[in-house]
Amino acid sequence: MDKQLEKVLVTGANGLLASNVINQLLAKNYQVRGLLRDKQKYTAETNAWLELVEGDITDHKILQESLKGCNLVIHVAAITAHDIKSYEPYRKVNADAAESLIKLCIKAKVRKFVFVSSANTFGYGTTENPGNEETPIRPPFSESYYAQSKLEGQQKVMKYANQIDVISVNPTFMLGPYDGKPGSGQIIIMGYGKKIIFYPPGGKNFVNVVDAASGVIAAMEKGKSGEAYLLAGENLNYREFFKKLSAITNNKAIYIPLPSQILKLAGIFGTFFQKTGIKTSLSLTNMKMLCVKNFYSNEKATLELGIQFQPIEKGIKQAVEWFKKHGMIK
Repeated sequence: MDKQLEKVLVTGANGLLASNVINQLLAKNYQVRGLLRDKQKYTAETNAWLELVEGDITDHKILQESLKGCNLVIHVAAITAHDIKSYEPYRKVNADAAESLIKLCIKAKVRKFVFVSSANTFGYGTTENPGNEETPIRPPFSESYYAQSKLEGQQKVMKYANQIDVISVNPTFMLGPYDGKPGSGQIIIMGYGKKIIFYPPGGKNFVNVVDAASGVIAAMEKGKSGEAYLLAGENLNYREFFKKLSAITNNKAIYIPLPSQILKLAGIFGTFFQKTGIKTSLSLTNMKMLCVKNFYSNEKATLELGIQFQPIEKGIKQAVEWFKKHGMIK
């Protein structure tokens, strides 16, 4: 089928991943409809094949209207904040809205539904044995409302794999251009140009968002229905990450480790503040996350989707350039 006859609905269109997905879809000559809350916040590429629609992902009527004429759906919209004190807001957006959307897709005879989940719905591993798509979720992520809600959403949409082609993609920690909040790129802003960098004892899998976006589209084009694919890049502890950032930005820094006991103590205070109604992302669960090496494998996505994941240096460079261009760093 001619791609310009294929229209893709992308939800959460102004987010980091969705912006990069839309850029690549347009480059591949797909028609795109982007659903987002505020058109003014959209910063990615535009052309005649892109239509932006404002609306709330929990609004049934908006979803019905947005689906008209679309035969492919990439559902990216989600609550990603870590400062909400109850589970219900996460469930409403990350699980219930996803199920409502896939039901509407079935009625509208959409050909394929790609659900953007999170790597943390799977269990992490070590450098030698990284987590994969068969590893069950582990603490502290099993205690995170965000991770719980993405897992619930993933499980809900996968129930419909006998009625519609549905695929889950599970990106790790994404860095790169079009991070407008900033979101995950806050880690770059925190370390950029600093002469003293304090770092936690854990680590992450860092992936270039451009590669993650390629993985999303590859999953849409050739992923197997009912399957999940980790979109993972490079496993690094935090010290290794900040050293890469310093090398890229020609910054000489002193690196000082933060003891896990101090982080967890701060998390206890943060959890107490949350319970008293103070809005903060500081919590015991979030501090525990900083203390584990949250490592994953990209073997399945590499073999089945044909994605080549680049070293994270390129993603860091692209993010730094984008932040400079938009005045977020100097």
